[in-house]
Amino acid sequence: MELKDFDYELPEDLIAQAPLARRDESRLMILSKETGEIKEKHFYDIIGELEKGDTLVLNDTKVLPARLIGEKEKTKAVMEVLLLKQEKEDEWECLVKPARRIHIGEVISFGNGKLKAECIALGEEGIRHFKFLYQGIFYEILEELGTMPLPPYIHEKLKDKDRYQTVYAKELGSAAAPTAGLHFTRELLERIKEKGVNIVTITLHVGLGTFRPVQEEKIEDHKMHSEFYSVSEETAIVLRKTREQGYRVIAVGTTSTRTLETIYQKYGTYQAGSGWTNIYIYPGKEVKSIDGLITNFHLPKSTLIMLVSAIAGRENILHAYKMAVDHKYRFFSFGDAMFIK
Repeated sequence: MELKDFDYELPEDLIAQAPLARRDESRLMILSKETGEIKEKHFYDIIGELEKGDTLVLNDTKVLPARLIGEKEKTKAVMEVLLLKQEKEDEWECLVKPARRIHIGEVISFGNGKLKAECIALGEEGIRHFKFLYQGIFYEILEELGTMPLPPYIHEKLKDKDRYQTVYAKELGSAAAPTAGLHFTRELLERIKEKGVNIVTITLHVGLGTFRPVQEEKIEDHKMHSEFYSVSEETAIVLRKTREQGYRVIAVGTTSTRTLETIYQKYGTYQAGSGWTNIYIYPGKEVKSIDGLITNFHLPKSTLIMLVSAIAGRENILHAYKMAVDHKYRFFSFGDAMFIK
């Protein structure tokens, strides 16, 4: 398939620049993957779409304040560094702007030297590998000096940084939020539990793939970067029981989907495990690990619109997106939601 097959027209004013006052008051489009039928509701209505015995799978990753602004020690040139992936204790894969100015051995200083990063290896497309130098606790220093790595299409400053975290975020390590989960409030999750729906967590730390557009015209040629995932034994047991009893596994977000499908392709069932995944899901790839997906509206020509097209069908997705544009839904990270069932 070609990249142009996943394009659609999106007016810029439909790109949400800030979250709504209440997380669960966003709009919710419900799409049948079998018939293409569409219903329009609000996110708090999701409880009516879930049945007792279903299992909701949440990604409990927590976003790092991973964007750092510093300067080269030699020239004092301003540099932007985005932490993507921890490789060893103090060694990280990072995205650097402007990367051409950073070579092996050069040092970037942040916060008047409170944190320093020495380049130890070069990567492709703006990637550099750094060893961080500091005294104290790294994550406390990062909390002080770093800012939330909001996507480039968001131009407004975030007033409350917790709004770029899910209410259940726990495992620190992501370079971006699993945004489908931003719609849930603690109260809504409690009501879902009270209905008899199981809620389990997995972890996938979102990395470079979120920031990299697809460049290849033939989508099959695109290369995904790897991200760390973890699934507990407790979660795997609940998921197996859900399927055995004839109920649905519903993923919250494409990150949860990619984690579950990685495990399912490896074992043919749900198993505990952790590791790195570069799974790439697009039309023609069958998704066996989930029965439904709660997600946001994704960028044109992105791997994420390809993933939802693999689940619901490209024509159904493009029709739904056209309706969303016509009905002035809010798009992307702080935008409205879709439930594919």
